Amino acid sequence: MNNTLAKEIASHLLQINAIKLSPQNPFTWASGIKSPIYCDNRVILSYPTQRKAVKAALHANCKHFGEYDLVAGVATSGIPFATLLSDATDEPMIYVRSKPKGHGTQKMTEGKFEPGQKVLVIEDLISTGGSCLKAVENLRSDGLEVIGVLAIFSYNFDEATANFAKHDCAYHTLSNFPTLLHEAVEAKYIADSDLESINKWIKNPKHWLDSAVS
Repeated sequence: MNNTLAKEIASHLLQINAIKLSPQNPFTWASGIKSPIYCDNRVILSYPTQRKAVKAALHANCKHFGEYDLVAGVATSGIPFATLLSDATDEPMIYVRSKPKGHGTQKMTEGKFEPGQKVLVIEDLISTGGSCLKAVENLRSDGLEVIGVLAIFSYNFDEATANFAKHDCAYHTLSNFPTLLHEAVEAKYIADSDLESINKWIKNPKHWLDSAVS
């Protein structure tokens, strides 16, 4: 990972308040994890400066895995960022639904593609990797060769690393949680009391509230 770029992206996320803190009233993620912090990358779309920075960063990192034929966005949050990259590189794009279409063809993958084509998957955020890897397996079942996943941000959970390894899928992110936390402390975005809670959470995210109660 490019440390300079990781800091730049983390700084952009902080500038637009894409990072939400609520240690006393934790967020619940799709994975079921309770968290004192929430990264909402969809906010990027509302800020042209930050949006252009992310677009440029995706463009600069898209060849990290080698050559590919298609860009695939993961519904729903990955779709606009896949669109940005597709536009920047003038490459075809498809997207993967979170569940089959309820009518018509009932397919999961939307867009024009051919079995055997190589595809780069774009996601906005990786926590445990569950939803993203589900999309990867759907693409593979359609006969596509997934060369890897490029995401804006990762929480750097060991579980995500293990899950991607289990699915034999490489991934790369523009920034990550340790970098963001460092930038947040430097910018005094996080209070000392919140920092203590966040550090306890990152060490044991699934049982953070248990330790907080005890």
